Amino acid sequence: MNMQTGAVDGFAPPPLRSLKDTGLTVVMMRDILLKTVFRKNVETATEIGQAICLPLPLTQQLIDMAREMGLMQATGTLHATSSNEMGFQLTDTGKARALDALSQSEYYGAMPVPLEVYKTQTKRQSVKNVQLTRDRLLGSMGHLILPDGLIDQLGPAVGSGRSVLMYGPPGNGKSSIAEGIRAAMGDNIYIPQAVTYAGQVITLYDPIVHTLVEEKHDTAGSPLRKASARYDTRYLLCTRPTVMTGGELNLSMLDLNYNAVSRTYQASLQLKSTGGVFIVDDLGRQEEPPQALINRWIVPMEMGYDILALQSGEKFEVPFDTLVVFSTNFHPNKIFDQAALRRIFFKVKIDGPTQDQFLKILAMVAKKKKVPLDEKSLLHLLKVKYPTIQNVFANYHANFLLDQIIAICEFEGIPYQMRPDLIDRAWQNLYVDEEDIVH
Repeated sequence: MNMQTGAVDGFAPPPLRSLKDTGLTVVMMRDILLKTVFRKNVETATEIGQAICLPLPLTQQLIDMAREMGLMQATGTLHATSSNEMGFQLTDTGKARALDALSQSEYYGAMPVPLEVYKTQTKRQSVKNVQLTRDRLLGSMGHLILPDGLIDQLGPAVGSGRSVLMYGPPGNGKSSIAEGIRAAMGDNIYIPQAVTYAGQVITLYDPIVHTLVEEKHDTAGSPLRKASARYDTRYLLCTRPTVMTGGELNLSMLDLNYNAVSRTYQASLQLKSTGGVFIVDDLGRQEEPPQALINRWIVPMEMGYDILALQSGEKFEVPFDTLVVFSTNFHPNKIFDQAALRRIFFKVKIDGPTQDQFLKILAMVAKKKKVPLDEKSLLHLLKVKYPTIQNVFANYHANFLLDQIIAICEFEGIPYQMRPDLIDRAWQNLYVDEEDIVH
């Protein structure tokens, strides 16, 4: 397994040595430079370089180019930093050009990465290359009491980087298992802040989805200057991303999000999840039928690429390098046709715990919540209450019942404790009796 715990090696994107290495046109770089200086009010080459995410030498080349065109001018060292670094500002012509560029697209900041270059980087750090061991998967789920044989099924599924469908009764930890799958991957990848295609910029980095990895730098020299010698500074080192959606998911979220006011694009959810995990929780609870959602993913899951479209209608391919995990409480045969099921590579049923497993969960949760176990109360629970629901145990029961007992104890002003009568009161909120309501 690639364990990139902050180290910049392995599949790091090659560092930029010249402006040509960016793969961008001079006009695009010039306009982003001018818009960034205009919007962020940065003055020195170091500040500008950090804002547009280019190494200092390349940033200085762009500034010099803009000066030659009469778009920027030096302000001397009057307002310079303690390092006496030269300051720069836009000329009137430069301001006019910046405003014109902003009217076409409000995007400014980090220089984007050409889509074709990002495709190459995606292959370097593909989720399909993650070598997942049994010990690592167990380690990421050590806090869970898992059904027998589950790891035997999950391991090959996750290690293959293919789609996984987890199904079974509600409340048995499908969401927790999905999160454990992501945690088991463990390593870090490089995420561009933005990509570009056909002259359009698509923002990709999302702080909600992507978790930055703190990098250590030597005390001498700036982080930007040092990083420039190790990898392309337009990328950010992040843990493998996790996108989790539930009942709110709709098909529009799987397309580019275009802002007509700023004339900018934001990446689709599955593009943001590239190199990581896309978890569709509570499948069947969305407004869109499950079959429609699966149909949207059939080509990406089989071919390894997705088709997106610009406002102009032009369609283009983007990488689809994502482990898709579907989680549902419905039986797969009731929400999918056989063609869709065939395209979901692994199907894993998550059953409720056995009585022994339930008692282990209850003991573990009780210890955590500091509620002493009581043998008489446990027998009452197992011999009196559970037979009323055909002895069907669920993982969530332990947490639910103990939280109810704690609330009762606090209300009654008594120490946390387990008693048969408290079990009865807690049980009342676990299920609602079937009855006709008179209107």
